[in-house]
Amino acid sequence: MGKQARAIVDLSLKDLVKDLNKAYADEWLAFYLYWYMAQTVSGRAYEDIAEFLNKIAKEELEHATELADLIIKLGDVPTANPMELEKNANAPYLLPPKNSADINRIIRIVAEAEAGAIEVYNKIAKKTFGKDNVTYQLVTHILSEEVNHEEIFENLLER
Repeated sequence: MGKQARAIVDLSLKDLVKDLNKAYADEWLAFYLYWYMAQTVSGRAYEDIAEFLNKIAKEELEHATELADLIIKLGDVPTANPMELEKNANAPYLLPPKNSADINRIIRIVAEAEAGAIEVYNKIAKKTFGKDNVTYQLVTHILSEEVNHEEIFENLLER
């Protein structure tokens, strides 16, 4: 964002970047969790679950990329040290189940992660509505994808 674009943001850029950096950390943790479980899942229908987890992991990485781009446009930088990701995240890293064949537990974990992401992006959307249209558009776009992910996982649990 140029100087004028940042000037019309009607809230603290420092606070906004802090919120975006926390969401950025969340996305990296989600990416890693989903990617890891895709690599290690076993048991019934493991190939389908692995493929699905890999697809969602790529979407979470895309979210992190979009957030990093916005943070930079707002004049700051995203968290650089991977060791700082969990500390800077909105929620602690959710550990995958010890039993890699427990598909229901895997789905519950990712559904919980999506529910947390929905809360985070809804909060940022409310904060930026009418005050920063660029951030608002990005976070509502990501929010809609997280809502879709949660619904998919919940539907899998109901089967």
